[in-house]
Amino acid sequence: MKNLRITVLGLTLSLFCAWAGAQPQKGAVAGELTPVRVGIVNSSADAGFFLADKKNYFRDEGLAVSFTAFDSAAKMIAPLGVGQLDVGGGSPSAGLFNAIARGINIKIVADKGSMPPGYGYLKLLVRTDLVDSGRYKGLKDLKGMKMAGAGIGTAATSTTNEILKKGGVRTADVERVFLGFPQHVMALQNKAVDAALTTEPSATKAVQSGAAVNVLGGDEAYPNQQLAVVLYSGMFIRERSDVARRFMRAYLRGVRDYNDALKDGKLAGANATEVISILTEYTLIKDPEVYRVITPNGCNPNGRVNIASLEKDFQYFKEQGLIQGNVTSGQAVDNSFAETAVKELGPYARAGK
Repeated sequence: MKNLRITVLGLTLSLFCAWAGAQPQKGAVAGELTPVRVGIVNSSADAGFFLADKKNYFRDEGLAVSFTAFDSAAKMIAPLGVGQLDVGGGSPSAGLFNAIARGINIKIVADKGSMPPGYGYLKLLVRTDLVDSGRYKGLKDLKGMKMAGAGIGTAATSTTNEILKKGGVRTADVERVFLGFPQHVMALQNKAVDAALTTEPSATKAVQSGAAVNVLGGDEAYPNQQLAVVLYSGMFIRERSDVARRFMRAYLRGVRDYNDALKDGKLAGANATEVISILTEYTLIKDPEVYRVITPNGCNPNGRVNIASLEKDFQYFKEQGLIQGNVTSGQAVDNSFAETAVKELGPYARAGK
C-alpha cells in the first residue's frame, strides 16, 4: 500500500475537524516524524507534492505528510485560516484576497501551476460542429456563445477575459456557465455549451471524444499566468517556521523531478515514465497514456511566483467588483521560504545537463 493517506473532505468544517485528529499516515512512526497536513485537489498540478511524498523527500526532512482531497480549492481557505491545514494548493482567487482583507493569515509561498510558453494546460475549446459549420472561425465569433468556466473570481476568469479581449469581445457578450472541469466534457458533448475554457486532462478528453476542437492554449492568450499556488497557513509560518522551511525544501525537490520530465510541451523527458507512474498512483487518472498526450502544467523549479500575473489578476478582480475590503496583491505573498530553499538546494539544473 502506498505511503499516502487521502481523506475525502465533506462540505462542512466539522467533518474536517473530525479528520484533523487522525493519526499520522501509514509508515510514519509516531514521535519520530513531524506531521504536516496538506490540502490537495487531486490533479496533476499537485505533482510536486506527490513526487516529494513517493520519493521520500518529505521523510528525509523528518516530515509525515498527510493529504486531504478537496473538490474545490476555495474550500481550503477556512481550514487554512484556523490552522487545521498547514499547507494548501489553490488558485490565486478573489476569495483568497478577500480572506486576507478580513484578517485571515494565509500566504502564497510558491508556484504550483503556471503556463510558460508550450505549457498551456488551460485550453479554449469550441464545439466541433460549430467549427465545421463555420459558425466559429476566430475569437470574435465567441460573441453570443454560451461558454463554460470553472467559477467566478478564479484565475481562470482572468484568462477568459484575456481571450475575449483578443477577439474584441466583452465579457457581457458571452453567456457564462460555471461547471467543474470534468463536467465541461459532457456539456460540450450534449451541446449544452458552445465553448469552454477547460484544464487538462478534461480538455484532451473532450477533443478525443470528437465533441470539441482546441482553438487556443492558455499560454498563447496569457503567457506565464500563475494559475495555481502553494499556500501556507499563518499558524504554520508563525509557530512551525522550521517545519515550513523543511517542507519547502522537499517540495522543490519534487518539483525539480517534475521539471526533468517536461520536454517539448509534454511529459516526455528522461524520467517521464517514473513521473507518470507516480501520477497514476496518486491521482484519479489511472491510464498512463492520458498523461503522455496531455499538455502538462509548468511549475517553476525554484518555486518563484509570477508576481506580475498575480497583480494583473488582482486588478481584474477589482474591476469586476469582486474584491471586498482594503487589501493588495502583495499582502498575499511570502517568497522567503522558496528563496531559502533555493539557497540550500542550489539553483535548478536540469538532470543530464
